[in-house]
Amino acid sequence: MTNPCPENDWIAVDWGTSNLRVWVMRGTAIVERLDADQGMGSIAPKDFEPVLLSLISPFLGPHKTPVVICGMAGSRQGWAEAPYTSVPCGPPGLRHAVRVATKDPRLSVSILPGIKQDAPADVMRGEETQILGYLAKNPDFSGVICLPGTHSKWAQISDGKIEHFRTFMTGELFALLSKSSILRFSVGSDVDVDAFETAVSDMIRRPEDFNADLFGLRAGTLIGDLSGDEAMGRLSGLMVGCELAGARAYWQNQNVALIGASQIVKLYARALATQGVTADIASGEDSVLAGLSAAQHSLEDQI
Repeated sequence: MTNPCPENDWIAVDWGTSNLRVWVMRGTAIVERLDADQGMGSIAPKDFEPVLLSLISPFLGPHKTPVVICGMAGSRQGWAEAPYTSVPCGPPGLRHAVRVATKDPRLSVSILPGIKQDAPADVMRGEETQILGYLAKNPDFSGVICLPGTHSKWAQISDGKIEHFRTFMTGELFALLSKSSILRFSVGSDVDVDAFETAVSDMIRRPEDFNADLFGLRAGTLIGDLSGDEAMGRLSGLMVGCELAGARAYWQNQNVALIGASQIVKLYARALATQGVTADIASGEDSVLAGLSAAQHSLEDQI
């Protein structure tokens, strides 16, 4: 294990529903990266401090170490609720954060807030920090940032602000359909890329056929020659294509950036390419760490 860091270092934390990611930082350099499967969904509010300390105690000095947290630790069911900031707004920094009282005197914990939109009603918590990180690296960006995932976000960016956004439950619905519905008997383990791209185009042309096309996957593997991987490719394409049809106003004639895990952003990039859109791609992990660093150093600049 790396030697404990000096007292003027800080800790970056991305605390999601399922997982906890921690970076021990020396300025903007990573000293140590730590992970745990103890996300917000599996622990009670009283457990957040002990869980965090179980990871970072070896890196704490005798004085207070700043800990900057984004994600579901700031939800109503999390460590401490960090109220949403309303759009239009810049991605929130530490001056908007909630300070959390801790039993351990070595900790100085701040949780970044999420963002809300009143009409249509929408929220994000964690993605705004990834957007902050992307904008820190691309300060002149104007256009749309898409963050694919369990709940995909499309955010319109102008002059460094999030003007408005929409959420699509594509990833969650895909998991339900592929693992819990009748389609689980039809889909394979790999995505056939040609089938994916064809299904994306089909959905953008005629999204009203979505439900019928879903059952067509089952029928195609029963009485046709549709393979399991082709069915998986078509299911993925139908889901992403339906999302793109609903988000057309966001990506059409816009600069588009994709932030997320490599495999899923590559699929979204392929889907957008079928419509003539070339998207910039950024790592979700790199972006969230850059966002936490931007938040931390924006406060240091004010001191």
